[in-house]
Amino acid sequence: MAPSCGTGNHPSSLIPRLFIRRLGSIKAGESLSQECDDSNFQVLDFPGGKVNFSSELRFLSESPLERISCYRVLDDYGQIISASNFQQVRKEIALKMYSDMVTLQTMDTIFYEAQRQGRISFYVTTIGEEAINIASAAALSIDDIVIPQYREPGVLLWRGFTLQEFANHNFGNKYDSGKGRQMPVHYGCNKLNYFTVSSTIATQIPHAVGVAFALKMDKKNACAITYFGDGGTSEGDFHAALNFAAVMEVPVIFFCRNNGWAISTPTTEQFRSDGAVIRGQAYGIRSIRVDGNDALAVYNAVHAAREMAISECRPILVEALTYRAGHHSTSDDSTKYRPLDEIEHWRTARDPVSRYRKWIEGNGWWNDEVELNLRSNVRKELLQAIQAAEKTEKPALAELFTDVYDQVPSNLREQEKLLRETIKEHPGDYPPDVPV
Repeated sequence: MAPSCGTGNHPSSLIPRLFIRRLGSIKAGESLSQECDDSNFQVLDFPGGKVNFSSELRFLSESPLERISCYRVLDDYGQIISASNFQQVRKEIALKMYSDMVTLQTMDTIFYEAQRQGRISFYVTTIGEEAINIASAAALSIDDIVIPQYREPGVLLWRGFTLQEFANHNFGNKYDSGKGRQMPVHYGCNKLNYFTVSSTIATQIPHAVGVAFALKMDKKNACAITYFGDGGTSEGDFHAALNFAAVMEVPVIFFCRNNGWAISTPTTEQFRSDGAVIRGQAYGIRSIRVDGNDALAVYNAVHAAREMAISECRPILVEALTYRAGHHSTSDDSTKYRPLDEIEHWRTARDPVSRYRKWIEGNGWWNDEVELNLRSNVRKELLQAIQAAEKTEKPALAELFTDVYDQVPSNLREQEKLLRETIKEHPGDYPPDVPV
């Protein structure tokens, strides 16, 4: 039997401890019933914050009654929905955004073909996600530190990474900043504040929180931003990172590319919650859902997120709804698990590049002649970069053992010695273009 408020006798074992403490604080001449009427008694002064009591047995709903809405600026035809819901983008920024989106699209097409020809070993495209790459990058400062996944080369492109540098990396030649040690598309650039990509899903998310914590301690006017897919939110790293960021109050933007598929696993088989945006709210993080195929919406959301992250020193989560119109990678055939008409619909009707082009054309900033020149020049420059990268020799064998220790330890020196002896004994089993 549960204890009830009144003046009757109650076995002490039935009286909650908090109730007993309150009994001890009753003043002379004050009745127990008066104490029960005290509004303060209806609040639990819990260490984590005050919580109201309720006599209603009610569980939280397993899912919200309505899905979180999605912020957008442009409709499917490139028309502004409302002039009051976005910050104007300067003409030069707007045109660079489009130029880089086209460049990224062209780069994906040509490098994908190069992989299919056997000229590079692997590639990942960003087809259908160009707006996420370029528009988010445009909203950041060069001082902001990027901790990417493998589908954000457009951020690096925006920051000034050249087509020749992209080609050098994918061919793993001696001019590759990673010295040929990484798989293709695992870019990195220290001077552009772009951390080297790691294939392991979601491990970059806690790293971003650590970077943001360092920015906070150093009182830098900058934030960290980390990108990940919907599949990454199913990893423990995601949850640990969000909790860490919220508790430590660090300036970090969590950018979730929710493209509906974690390789071949649809979101319906990953989680029952309303995407990633509701998860940010659960950790006490200000969050927004945005149309990831709307370049202006992405730009505005990230611009506002950056301002809040830095000025208020808080984490922000942005969930961008988009679609991976290409295969997951060159190791994947997405037609095995996705209907062709679904892929074609997103590739054409919801193409972010075409939608954004309609907007800049509507402003009188673009036309067919400029479009033709841009695509022709980008393709020509990229093909020249690939030819140069392909002809350039690979990094020297000794580079396999550098950049980890200040002084190379004896076990690595022994490994290098054994490797050289093996190559000398079996030269046909090793690439002839690697200087020994």
